[in-house]
Amino acid sequence: MKTGIGIQIKKVRKQRKMTLKQLAEKTGLSISFLSQIERSKSSMTLESLHKVSDALDISPSQFFSENKDIDTPISGKETMNKQADSFFHYHSLIGSMTNPLFEPRIVTLLPTEEKVSPFRHEGQEFIYILQGTLTLFYKDHYYELNTGDSFHFESTEAHNWINYSKETVKLLQVVAKR
Repeated sequence: MKTGIGIQIKKVRKQRKMTLKQLAEKTGLSISFLSQIERSKSSMTLESLHKVSDALDISPSQFFSENKDIDTPISGKETMNKQADSFFHYHSLIGSMTNPLFEPRIVTLLPTEEKVSPFRHEGQEFIYILQGTLTLFYKDHYYELNTGDSFHFESTEAHNWINYSKETVKLLQVVAKR
């Protein structure tokens, strides 16, 4: 079952009065790929999701969170939303707070052999491995982070992470924009 991430991307893009061409220019992704995403004909990598989110000035977690009508700081009872045919799942922990200074989320990464490219964005990130072994690329180095390990870094430096292990990886990620 498709969760409609492409539909949500299209909706936000149109709200921002942005064309596919403009989004492609801001992300470095092709117009045809973005069109396929918006029509749920293709899935996207975590890297592509971050590029689109940054270009639209929206948190990636917002594509996975359900609408919240109740003003509550508690977020732990929500179900995790995910993109069909994807190797990552987000679970935002911000509750209904608008314009937070930082965003905590639980990220679940399924095993994959896909290649990732490093990317940059504004702010800082903190990751704490709750389960499994995560491969982190940061500043031309690869790190293997295991359960209980953490890493805090400037997001403006080239980075990316992925699950190259055979087990599911679950991590707490906190992203702060400047």
